[in-house]
Amino acid sequence: MITASDNVWQVAHGRSLKLDGDGLIMAIVNATPDSFSDGGRYLAADLAIAHALDCVTKGAHIIDIGGESTRPGAAGVSEQEEQDRVLPIIERLSGVTDALISVDTYRASTARLAVEAGAHIVNDVFGLQKDAAMANVVAETGAGVCIMHTGREREKLPDVIADQFAFLNTSLDIADKAGISRSAIILDPGFGFAKDTDENVLLMSRFDELSRFGLPILAGTSRKRFIGALTGRDGAEDRDIGTAATTAILRIAGAIVFRVHNVEMTRDALAVADAVLRQKKNKGDGRL
Repeated sequence: MITASDNVWQVAHGRSLKLDGDGLIMAIVNATPDSFSDGGRYLAADLAIAHALDCVTKGAHIIDIGGESTRPGAAGVSEQEEQDRVLPIIERLSGVTDALISVDTYRASTARLAVEAGAHIVNDVFGLQKDAAMANVVAETGAGVCIMHTGREREKLPDVIADQFAFLNTSLDIADKAGISRSAIILDPGFGFAKDTDENVLLMSRFDELSRFGLPILAGTSRKRFIGALTGRDGAEDRDIGTAATTAILRIAGAIVFRVHNVEMTRDALAVADAVLRQKKNKGDGRL
């Protein structure tokens, strides 16, 4: 196992991100026609880039570019179609912002080309377990990697935390064998990916148990169906307040990066949660 540097996320092109301060925001930019929240809105490169830059202005530290919807039942796309959607955006965006750029893909070929185009991070929703070449691409390019847990295409364990450790430890073994440094890795428990409302709430309530991995954790709850079920909000864009509530809860529980649609609301939620965490640290008594 290649060990991590304390509180620093090492990513491609010699960049890094400090993880020992306030919560960080990863803004979602879907260059897709069918994503559940903003499908079709940023399919054109000019619109995607404008939206990404607006997110940076509002406080995003990372821009996550995706070319294939991961919503349940979404139609798959070919490698070429995915690459035609994301690569021009990444290449142009890398020339106009210092924000880190992430590519949301489970395909090794897309990941390699995206890093060559300027991306710093690979966000793999199958946790290096879908494409056997992905881990080697991450290692060879020096990219940072988000390793996400999923319950799709597999049999889950009945206990939500036990399943997290079973799946993600397999992913970490793959990463170790490929030579990926632990300082390049952040974990994502995969809210909403083959998890029902009760499982998502239970995962939130036990989120602090994921600290046993000893790695930074990303939370991606934004506008998910379970938030709609809890709040009675049917429309995806009506779930931002519920998302902000999960952001505050999960920041207190230990998450450091938040993948979201609404950057401004997340920024405000983190401002409150981070103030509480600083107070706890300063007092040193562990009480809220």
